Amino acid sequence: MSLEDTELKIGGTSFKGVWIAIVLGIGSTIGGGGWTASSLYSRLEAVESTQIPDVSPIQQNLATLGTRLETLLSQQEKLLELNTDVSELANEIEAMKGTVAKAEIIIENIGDVDGKIKTLTKEVEDLWQGMDYLSNPLK
Repeated sequence: MSLEDTELKIGGTSFKGVWIAIVLGIGSTIGGGGWTASSLYSRLEAVESTQIPDVSPIQQNLATLGTRLETLLSQQEKLLELNTDVSELANEIEAMKGTVAKAEIIIENIGDVDGKIKTLTKEVEDLWQGMDYLSNPLK
């Protein structure tokens, strides 16, 4: 039995198999479309029935967070500037340490010279006293 040979009689009207297939195809398409529309409608109703929470506290928290982030960024920029200044000061301090070391060496040398000058001064005074004695031995 093929589709062409199949025949259906309803109320005195006979339908061939091809027409039956076409009517069933159209009917199932209409039924599937109706089912899809019904499913979509029930999903939309479910979405509409959900309550959207109040987000104003979250917005306030986000605004506060944004302000704090801006403050942190400005403080970070200041810290970076301070870091640069500290690095420059460290370099200057190292240079000063070298200068202080040189000054200490000079002071040590001056201390030796000062002792030598005192010794020479004493010797000169002794020589003058000796010369004074020689010029006037009776004194």
